[in-house]
Amino acid sequence: MKKHYKRVLTIAGSDSGGGAGIQADIKTISACGCYAMSAITAITVQNTVGVTGVYPVSLEALSGQISAVLDDIGADAVKIGMLHSSDVIKTVTQTLEKYDIENIVLDPVMVATSGDILLQDEAIETLRKVLIPVVRIITPNIPEAEILLGRKINSQEALPDAAKELSMNRKISVLLKAGHLTESELVDVFYNAEEDTVLTLRSKRRNTKNTHGTGCTLSSAIASFLALGLPLNEALGKAKEYISGAIVSGEGYTLGRGHGPVHHFFKYWE
Repeated sequence: MKKHYKRVLTIAGSDSGGGAGIQADIKTISACGCYAMSAITAITVQNTVGVTGVYPVSLEALSGQISAVLDDIGADAVKIGMLHSSDVIKTVTQTLEKYDIENIVLDPVMVATSGDILLQDEAIETLRKVLIPVVRIITPNIPEAEILLGRKINSQEALPDAAKELSMNRKISVLLKAGHLTESELVDVFYNAEEDTVLTLRSKRRNTKNTHGTGCTLSSAIASFLALGLPLNEALGKAKEYISGAIVSGEGYTLGRGHGPVHHFFKYWE
């Protein structure tokens, strides 16, 4: 009997510094036990200090990458990251709609760890109306959730209601990440729209600047564990455990002059 890989396609931008984007996704998917494939939306010029350029891939090339992978290899899950324009969002949505993929995880990347804006203003409404309704889970951080909601989120107590508000009338599950709050304990909130339940995911807040690519890494881990067949809540719990371990293990390293990466392969090498 031939064995079969669990397959995850990541659709995102390339990070030349290797800490986020496609590079972080491929490392995460591999570390979590799945076969990684990619469709690059844009080439970013960036390092640990910041982003100095974004060079979009043509829409034809982007759609072609997705179709080439799914026509031949298929996918058990898809993770979507940086989509910098309305046309890119529409192209990704229209291409994916040709395939029957249940597990689509969207990390609505709008702001880099360095504070650089990565999503054009006019694309936000397209993201909200065109792509979000066709995915299974979105994983915004608080600044991204505030952009999508059009209002501020000021406290930990506000997260469950904000997550439900983002769920498109309780159709899309939402992981609302609390990293931008200031409490000593970091408590992410997951609204499972399929069960109409709220799950809290707790971890100790770490004092480290090596947080570049944490959002990419977490969403890719979620996609991987869904590809492996885990139920939603269990996949979220395993992904949270993985990113927490990667952050803790990455604290002791120095890479570059700014925000360093997490340690994606902490289970395998130090």
